Amino acid sequence: MLVEAWLAAVNERHQRNRGGIEPSGDVYRIMRWAYPAAFLGMIAEGALRSLPPPPWIVAGMGLFALSKALKWWAIRSLGSSWTFRVIVVPGSQRVASGPYRYLRHPNYAAVLGELIAVSVMTRAIVAGPIALAGFGALMLARIRTEDAALDAILGRH
Repeated sequence: MLVEAWLAAVNERHQRNRGGIEPSGDVYRIMRWAYPAAFLGMIAEGALRSLPPPPWIVAGMGLFALSKALKWWAIRSLGSSWTFRVIVVPGSQRVASGPYRYLRHPNYAAVLGELIAVSVMTRAIVAGPIALAGFGALMLARIRTEDAALDAILGRH
């Protein structure tokens, strides 16, 4: 998370220096706290439970690794356009390479995978579904904001 935060901050400065526009109404201020809180909640619940059977741990680790791989593929495909915030530079092009050839929002699919993976690895049967529902709702709101900003600034997809 720290490496992602550092890279997002670097790219955010780059996007703003290029004239990037950040739309109003984004849920970023909530997401920046909810994302780590979701993981901490699941880990805290997991600390109170016995470990799941080894196959569940292995499955969770595999899903987490695949999710991180998808996320970094998306980050590399977006290059300096990837940030935690929605910032769109007028005149830029939508990315249609890498995982964006197959998914409209691969980064959010990866985050969903990360949450599910940690829930499985920690046996977070309470905090896991709460984290998925809560952060999932934030991601849906974020997707609406992002799509609207891209359409308004770059034109319809």
